Amino acid sequence: MREGFRFSTRFRVRYSEIDGQKIVFNARYLDYADVALTEFWRWAELDALGAEWSDAEFNVVRSTVQYKQPFRFDDMVEAFVRVDRVGTSSMTLRIDLCHADTRDLHAEVEIVSVHLDTAERRSVPLPDQVRARLTALNG
Repeated sequence: MREGFRFSTRFRVRYSEIDGQKIVFNARYLDYADVALTEFWRWAELDALGAEWSDAEFNVVRSTVQYKQPFRFDDMVEAFVRVDRVGTSSMTLRIDLCHADTRDLHAEVEIVSVHLDTAERRSVPLPDQVRARLTALNG
């Protein structure tokens, strides 16, 4: 496990994800973050909170990728995920994309999501139970 993280998942770089330079196309790093987050939410078992979580809506308001070195076809990626910050109506997630064999960091992804009232299209505070669970995931 990577220091500061309690969760990781692995997947392999597919041929369709590389570009003409034979490295992973830059937009794919956000796809990788999305795959990792899907597995992270499954691991965190937030569905146990019921409707407060399952009915919650989040919009991504900022995504940043800091590229360190490229992945190549057939590399095994290990994605480490954590909740970095829980605010009143938002959360910041961190995904470190590392080479599973060498452990080298290839990219750091930060995603900020805001809890949303879909009818009003505005941010609303996170329910207390959700905030507490997200905060607990920080470890």
